[in-house]
Amino acid sequence: MSGHLQKKLTLYGLTMIAVGSCIGSGIFVTPAQIARAVPNATLVLAVWALGGVIALTGALTFSELGGMFPKSGGVYVYLKEAYGDMVGFLYGWIILLVINTGALAGLCVAFAEYLKIFVPDMSQGAKTAVAAVTMLVLTGINILGVNVSQSLSNLFTGLKLLAIGGIIVAGFLFFDPGKLHLDFSLAKNVPDNLTTAMLTGLIGVLFSVGGWHHASYLAGEAIDAPRTVPRAMFLGVIIVMAMYLLINLAYMFLLPLEAIAETPRVAGDAMATVAPWGGKAVAVAISLSIFGTISIYTMSAPRIYFAMAEDGIFFKQLAFVHPRWRTPVTAMLVQVVWAMAVLLFFQGLFDKIITFVTFMDIAFMGLAGAAIFVFRRKQPSAVRPVKAWGYPLVPLVFVAISAAFALNTLLERPDQALPGLGLLVLGAGVFWVFKKR
Repeated sequence: MSGHLQKKLTLYGLTMIAVGSCIGSGIFVTPAQIARAVPNATLVLAVWALGGVIALTGALTFSELGGMFPKSGGVYVYLKEAYGDMVGFLYGWIILLVINTGALAGLCVAFAEYLKIFVPDMSQGAKTAVAAVTMLVLTGINILGVNVSQSLSNLFTGLKLLAIGGIIVAGFLFFDPGKLHLDFSLAKNVPDNLTTAMLTGLIGVLFSVGGWHHASYLAGEAIDAPRTVPRAMFLGVIIVMAMYLLINLAYMFLLPLEAIAETPRVAGDAMATVAPWGGKAVAVAISLSIFGTISIYTMSAPRIYFAMAEDGIFFKQLAFVHPRWRTPVTAMLVQVVWAMAVLLFFQGLFDKIITFVTFMDIAFMGLAGAAIFVFRRKQPSAVRPVKAWGYPLVPLVFVAISAAFALNTLLERPDQALPGLGLLVLGAGVFWVFKKR
C-alpha cells in the first residue's frame, strides 16, 4: 500500500535532527586521527574550522535546493532532478550499501564498546549482540511513527548537547596552561606536505560533521518545508561547529596534543584529569549521544529508498507506507537487514570504515552541490523560496573543496576508496537490469 507521509516536523525538530545526525561518536573518537595527521594544535583547529566551512557552504547551497524540491529524499532528489535517474539511483544504492548502513553498523559497535566501561568482561560476541539488539530496537521504535522519532531526537540531542557543554565548561575551568601549545607561528610540528595532511585530517572531521543534510531527507514530513528545511540545515551547522571548536579547545586545555593523538577515548581521558569518576561520567554521555544518533539514522535514510521507489527507479515494495503508523516500514526493514549484515562482517572495525564511508559520502555531496549550477542554467525561472547566499562563490567553494578531498582520499587511501568505486560500477549494472525489466 502506498500513501502520504504526515507533515508534523517543526523547525526545532528538524534542527535537532540535523544537529543530532552530526553529533554522534565522531567528535569523541576522531580527534586522535586528526592530531596524528596534523600534529600542531593550531592546525588541528584549522582543520576543524575548514570542515565547518565545507558544511556551512554546503548548507547554504542546499538551502536553495531544499526550497526548490521540498519532498522526501533530500540529496537523492537533487541528484535525480539534475543528472537523471541513474545518478539518483546510484546515490541511493551507495547510501544503502556503504554510507548509511556502514555508519549505522559502526555506531552500534561504538555504542556497545562504550558500554564495556561498565561491563569490562563483555566478550566480542556479547558486544556484537548488544549492537545488533540496539539497531533492531531503535528501528522498531521508529517504525511506530515520525512523532516518536522526533521525540527521541529532541530528547537525546538535548542530552548530548548538555554533556558536551559540561566537557567544555570543565576544560575552561580546570585547564593546565602547561598542556596547551597553540603554536600560531607554525614553526614546528608542521607536516612537509601541508595540503595533503590537511585534506587527510579532514577525513575524521567530515565524518564527524556529516549528517546536517539528514534534515532534507524528511522534507516531505516537515511543516512549511521550503523554509523550514533550509533553516534547519543552516542552524544545525552553526550549532555543531561552535560546539566542535569549543570541545576541541577543551580537550587541548586538559590534555597535551601528544596524548590526544594516542587515545581512542579522548573525552574520557580528558575528564579523568578533572575527577576520578570523569571517565565513566563522560562514557554515559557518549553512549547517550551515540544512541540518539543511531535512532536518527534508522529513521532518516529509509526515506531515500521510499522516494526512489515512488519514482519507479527502485523496488516498488519500498514505497509501502504502513496504514496505521504512516512510516515507510519496508524501506526501514530492508535497511536494518543490510546493516545487520554489515555489522556481522565488519564488527569491531569502526575506525577502519571512516575513510570508506566518508569518501563516498563527500563525493556525492559535492556532486549534489554542483546541481545548483545545473538548475540555475536549465531552470532559471523556477520558484526559489530561498536563494543560496553568495552564489556562485559559496557553492563553488563547497564543490571545489569536496572534489579536492575526494581526489586526495583516492590517491592517499586507495585501498579504502576503490571498493566504493567498485560498488558504483556494480550499481550501474543493477540499474540497467532494473530499468530493462
